[in-house]
Amino acid sequence: MNAVLLIDFGSTYTKLTAVDIDNDEILAVASSETTVKTNIMDGFYKAFEVIKAKTCDLDIEYVEKLACSSAAGGLKMISIGLVQSLTSEAAKRAALGAGSKVYRTYSHELSAREISKIIEEKPDIILLAGGTDGGNKDCIIKNAEALSGKIGDIPVVVSGNKNAVDDIENIFEENGIYFKITDNVMPRLNILNVEPAREAIRTVFMEKIIEAKGLGEAEKEIDNIMMTTPTAVLKAVNLLADGTNEEEGIGEILVVDIGGATTDVHSISKGEPTKSGVVFKGLQEPYAKRTVEGDLGMRESASSLYESAGFVKMKKFMANESIDIKEKCEYLSRNIGKIPKTEEEKEVDETICTTAVGLAIERHIGRVATEYSPMGVIYSQEGKDLSETGYVLGTGGAIVKSRNPVKILKSGMESIKDPKYLKPSKPEYLLDKDYILSAMGLLSESYPNKALKILKKHVVNIG
Repeated sequence: MNAVLLIDFGSTYTKLTAVDIDNDEILAVASSETTVKTNIMDGFYKAFEVIKAKTCDLDIEYVEKLACSSAAGGLKMISIGLVQSLTSEAAKRAALGAGSKVYRTYSHELSAREISKIIEEKPDIILLAGGTDGGNKDCIIKNAEALSGKIGDIPVVVSGNKNAVDDIENIFEENGIYFKITDNVMPRLNILNVEPAREAIRTVFMEKIIEAKGLGEAEKEIDNIMMTTPTAVLKAVNLLADGTNEEEGIGEILVVDIGGATTDVHSISKGEPTKSGVVFKGLQEPYAKRTVEGDLGMRESASSLYESAGFVKMKKFMANESIDIKEKCEYLSRNIGKIPKTEEEKEVDETICTTAVGLAIERHIGRVATEYSPMGVIYSQEGKDLSETGYVLGTGGAIVKSRNPVKILKSGMESIKDPKYLKPSKPEYLLDKDYILSAMGLLSESYPNKALKILKKHVVNIG
């Protein structure tokens, strides 16, 4: 039997999925704690022993072993642009779409204080953008000069004004900076071109970051660590929505992925205005969009989630209002390995999860604003209109292992009551019940049709 082993070296758990590629079936799944502080392969071996035990009666030959990773803090990035609302934001969106955590965004010429701050942050990659093609090139060149003598071995992806590329190439080569040059993330005003930057970031991840994260040991026994985990999830979501040349996808989709430290939201949708009389305003939205909320999480960020939401919002999701939810959130942020066992602990987790769903979706979706002009009232849209999106899919341990996943998703969605937010109006709710999105994103690189068939089998409709 020919099989592919798909590995996700997560920040907390290493997850393995064995797939029968002859029959498009999942053979077994297993997980173990990620052991990045010792040897990352220790956790892999523990999970692989479980896989072998589950498939001991099968004659399996693994033709490929492919991996993604968010271990050792994931991919940390700094993005730099010209104007905060334009190229800085465009660079940030490209970085997020590449599966990174954007720790900070800078605009205009960097000051000495800002460069010191960048070095303090110790990013894995710097994304340097700025200027439309043929526009201002002085700023990005000066920023390249300012960075080149300071950043040491931090890799740089250059994705700015094409007229500045030759000068930046000379500056970085003279200073021994590892860099990749790619197409401008915003070649024209308000027009995004994020895919080349995403691919360049992925290349840097594979060439430089894997070894720096202590993942080089894994590459000795695995064919390829191909991408970051969020990138793999986004690829799977994109595949499920759009399908392939041989099989249709299910259509536009919104995905909520809740973890211990962050809540990621992905949307596959054009997001253009669906209501008459509404005009789009601002920077073009990517078709495949990812946002990351660093203050919304089940454990490390539980305390900051409470600060963002407040007691009034969170108590709406609690059956037992006598629970001191603030104290519980603070406790969980200090005890990140806590697994809920009692009824009260499970209710606390569901409350945190539901709150995170609502806030993360609210921040991801677009909104309509009313403006007044000499010609009368004007309705403008910023962000993506997802009101006609057909599906909302939940993933991440907190949702997948919950007793009430559909209640969490519905309640979180319903908490966004303000009509200006362009949330899905009548979606069907789906669940990644076997936690396979990242695995199918990996599988789709070589076997897109097989990955799509498996996704359709294992992503279940829950209401």
